[in-house]
Amino acid sequence: MSDRYPSADGLAVTVEGGVLKLTLDRPQRRNVLDDVSMAALISALERAATDDDLRAVLLTGSGDDFCGGFDIVGRNRRSPDAPKPRTGSIQRRMPNQANRLIPLLLDLQLPVVCAVRGWAVGIGAQLALAADFTVTAEDAVFWYPFLRRGFTPDSGSTWLLPRVVGVARARELLMLDRRLSGAEAVAWGIAHTAVPAGKVAETADELVARLADGPTVALGLTKALLAAAPDHDLRRHLADESYAMELSSRSPDFREGMAAFAERRPPRFTGR
Repeated sequence: MSDRYPSADGLAVTVEGGVLKLTLDRPQRRNVLDDVSMAALISALERAATDDDLRAVLLTGSGDDFCGGFDIVGRNRRSPDAPKPRTGSIQRRMPNQANRLIPLLLDLQLPVVCAVRGWAVGIGAQLALAADFTVTAEDAVFWYPFLRRGFTPDSGSTWLLPRVVGVARARELLMLDRRLSGAEAVAWGIAHTAVPAGKVAETADELVARLADGPTVALGLTKALLAAAPDHDLRRHLADESYAMELSSRSPDFREGMAAFAERRPPRFTGR
């Protein structure tokens, strides 16, 4: 399994008990992402999408912070004599990086839990927003400082934030440089629950274990239905629900759920 999910500079990857754990691992720099760790994160999630042995994903950071964003400074630390990138280099690069990563998290038919301590900045905040459940420290900081740096928002923040927090609050976060504490992030719908910083890892582990013990097929289809609903009218969505029920009702976990109900015992799902 380690060969299938290799770690990389800035990203530690482990698999245990059906859970893919992705740890942003550059603590001395608040776990900023760069080209290498971004590519490794994307690669792991792409493999996870077709891995029948996986049942959940945990996304976290090492040290005191979750993610300080993307390492823009490191990428642009070039000698004065170095040739400038070709016109359009950002437009060519983004589809293979942030524009690929965020949809992967949203589309992955496995539940994703994100554990946030300290700073969640830029794409770090977007990773937390794109997860299905984010457990945050009460004193964590969610921040979208794009305009403060002089450039426009990326990683789908102008699409996803209004859908989660509403347009007015999205403007506040993106245009007025508003920072949210972990507790405020829960109140705004960005995070699932806020706990003391020392409880984040334990709470996230408990949540991901609960999800990993669930009916994986039905969980994945439910996630897909929730993601598709805002773009569908009711009749289209009812048809999609019928299709999802047809699929989930043919799974071994469905039969186990029905047997457990009849026998008045907790179900023992296998993720099949």
